Amino acid sequence: MLPIPMFLNVVDATPLVAIDLIIENGTGGYLLGWRVNKPAQGFWFVPGGRIRKNERLDDAFCRIASEELGRADLRRADADLLGAYEHLYEDNFSGQAGISTHYVVLGYKLRDAIELASLPQLQHSAYRWATKEEITSDAEVHLNTRAYFGDSLQRT
Repeated sequence: MLPIPMFLNVVDATPLVAIDLIIENGTGGYLLGWRVNKPAQGFWFVPGGRIRKNERLDDAFCRIASEELGRADLRRADADLLGAYEHLYEDNFSGQAGISTHYVVLGYKLRDAIELASLPQLQHSAYRWATKEEITSDAEVHLNTRAYFGDSLQRT
């Protein structure tokens, strides 16, 4: 891992690459977590995470699924690629003024069930299931999450 000042320079100068996980519960609900960290702090968001330097996509998917969902058994083959999305934020992980964050995100829809009771609390303080209609109409659901459910303007 990079020292924080060096990583902040990276965030300031380049886009980051990430994977987001879109998870349906089988009854029309999609998993959302209440973000505790910047960017997107204080919004409902889908689970996901940044891909690390020299980390292969399959390895990144497994790590992110383990960290965000507590499921070390999930593989990229267990999901369908929805596409590439662009997430732009005015802030950054550290709160340093004047530094925005730009992500290129691969959105994957999982084909496996998740139990809310077993989800980690590192990035999200609470979880809920929401329908597509609730997601697209709720101002507390971040715009970048709403893009997975109908706002094609955020798709690259």
